[in-house]
Amino acid sequence: MSDAPADDGRMRRGAALMASGTAVSRLLGLLRSMVLFAAIGATGQAADAFAVANKLPNVMYMLLVGGVLNAVLVPQVVRAYKSGAGQVYVDKLLTFGFVVLAGLTAVLTLAAPLLVRLYADAASPAQMDLAVTFAYWCVPQVFFYGVYALLGQVLNARSSFGPYMWAPVVNNVVSIVGFLVFIVAFGAVPESGYGTAQAWGTSQVVVLAGAATLGVMAQALVLFPALRAAGVRYRPRWGVRDAGLGQAGRVATWTLVGLAVGQLAYVVVSRVVSQAPGAADRATDVASNAAYDAAFLIFMLPHSLVTVSLATALFTRLAEQAHDGDSRAVRATLSYGMRVVGVFTVLAAAVLAVLAIPVTQLILPSATAQATDAVAQVVVAMVVGLPAFGAWSMCQRVYYAYEDTRSMVPVQVVMAIVVVLGALVGRVVLPATTWVVGVGVAMSVSYLVGSVVALRHLHQRLHGVDGGRVLRLHLRAVLAAVPATVVGLGLLLLLSWLLPAGFVTAAVKCLLVGLVMVLVYVKVLRALRVRELDDLLRPVVGRLSGVRPLRPLLRILTPAAPPAPEPEPDDAGAPARTPRRATSQPHYPLTPWAAWPDGGGGVPMVAEAPPGAAPLVPELPPAPRPPRTARSRPHYPPGHPLYRPSRPLSDWLGEQGDPGSFPGPDRGPDPGSEPGSDPQSGPWDDGRPSPGGPRTPGGPV
Repeated sequence: MSDAPADDGRMRRGAALMASGTAVSRLLGLLRSMVLFAAIGATGQAADAFAVANKLPNVMYMLLVGGVLNAVLVPQVVRAYKSGAGQVYVDKLLTFGFVVLAGLTAVLTLAAPLLVRLYADAASPAQMDLAVTFAYWCVPQVFFYGVYALLGQVLNARSSFGPYMWAPVVNNVVSIVGFLVFIVAFGAVPESGYGTAQAWGTSQVVVLAGAATLGVMAQALVLFPALRAAGVRYRPRWGVRDAGLGQAGRVATWTLVGLAVGQLAYVVVSRVVSQAPGAADRATDVASNAAYDAAFLIFMLPHSLVTVSLATALFTRLAEQAHDGDSRAVRATLSYGMRVVGVFTVLAAAVLAVLAIPVTQLILPSATAQATDAVAQVVVAMVVGLPAFGAWSMCQRVYYAYEDTRSMVPVQVVMAIVVVLGALVGRVVLPATTWVVGVGVAMSVSYLVGSVVALRHLHQRLHGVDGGRVLRLHLRAVLAAVPATVVGLGLLLLLSWLLPAGFVTAAVKCLLVGLVMVLVYVKVLRALRVRELDDLLRPVVGRLSGVRPLRPLLRILTPAAPPAPEPEPDDAGAPARTPRRATSQPHYPLTPWAAWPDGGGGVPMVAEAPPGAAPLVPELPPAPRPPRTARSRPHYPPGHPLYRPSRPLSDWLGEQGDPGSFPGPDRGPDPGSEPGSDPQSGPWDDGRPSPGGPRTPGGPV
């Protein structure tokens, strides 16, 4: 018992360290994207060529390596350190992993021309040649992504969580510096003239692509000193004959199937969007691969910063309930999670739809007005599906809790089919300038279809998903978002008329319009008595309550206390006393009345009570019972008089720091928090390998 407080304190410190690393790396990842777009733009031949080449290592890593590492090697590392010969076993696994990564990276690098032509179909031969040149420099990132993942899992098994979460910060810093060197040396688009593929030479390619690869290399190598600090002395060892990889490999089969399905869909999408500039006659700044990546980065911002944390905060409870076979509790937690996530995603979708152009101007500060409009249209098409994306993310957590990735494959197939059909139909019926917009709409439809199919399957498994209550919550959230959208559009038009165009004006618009929309949304939800809003705002209000300038705003967001009930007059017309609360009832001593001085000499039995006092039964010693744990807690379905929702998210956030990166003690990394293990967590904007590189639209990678 004496070690519990120390363990709890260590867990809290580790959670805080990981949370801060995740926040810093994601903010730097956003800055990295802004600098990159300033250097080469979001549209044009060079931007599209680099987008295709730089996504290849992410795609190949996740398809061929990432699923195996997370589903096969990670459990082996955890088991190894629980055995007597743990370090020897881990040395063999690491050596085997490094050799496989090196051989695979060499093969993929040699196959770079084939990979580029698989994912791109540009009309310009110069653009294709430039993409192949970029790929030769970028594909080696596969090896360093794999090294980062292997060493990170060993560190996590040794309870050293901070380095794994802070290493992407090094990646982003190195990349930002490299991209700034490119801007200083060669200029920024469009003035530099490097928007076209013919203008590029060896120097420009080495600086840009070399900076990206050097950042990933630094991200992996920085973990070696951390490994020694954690007490791990790695030595190359050979021999994995009895490592148990054959049995563990069967666990990864369905994970790889799901990844392959998503990649097949993304191949079609990538080829369609890469054909758009060539098919648009005499049109400039046509949205293609780079514009798709920029729009998806904006789309994923609310999901990666908030929704992942909210969903992962409930994953530990879902896993416990699924392990206990308590389908009622899983159903209640799923319902609660979808409702709380829905309150946020509906607001985020409305805000991003209204502020699509100002937000795009912040992400792409050097883009032309035509390029900004092209990306903003794709953003609007994508954010329409954000609420459905949040529901699908919660359904994924249920599948992970049951360790049933096989049942997700049919859902992933349906989503992939929707995206492929949507992309191909859009290519036929839409002008080439809006082909990427059609892909965004197809993605939104796929998230809706996928969440409906998943909920239908979970309805059969859990004997219900509380669908009526979830649907009513989303309808009320949409009802609150309508006046917020109207007010936001009016204020945006007013600011556009009063202020000149520019980066500072875009920031002012985002700040003022977003704040007003949030206040209107919250006020309407308060009027509609949406209780899930309090669970969403409680962590934010608690963390910002110490900032004095924000207190007036927090008072608006915090619900007002209900008024005290008026005392009712008695029969004579005089005002009566306010009814006593339970805590104000008189308390009598536990000594029996007979033990009082006038009660008969202290006989240990109940005698006649004093006038006006209720009789008191002597206190008996309580019957012993085992301590109640989270798993032995009784669960009641929604609607039951004793039903209580899951613990407030503020409790989870308070215990776990950033639950999106630390799911809780004694359970190891959450499948949704590992790079690539949650295919819907979107492209990591913090330097870690992305699930599907850029997002596989409409389905898990």
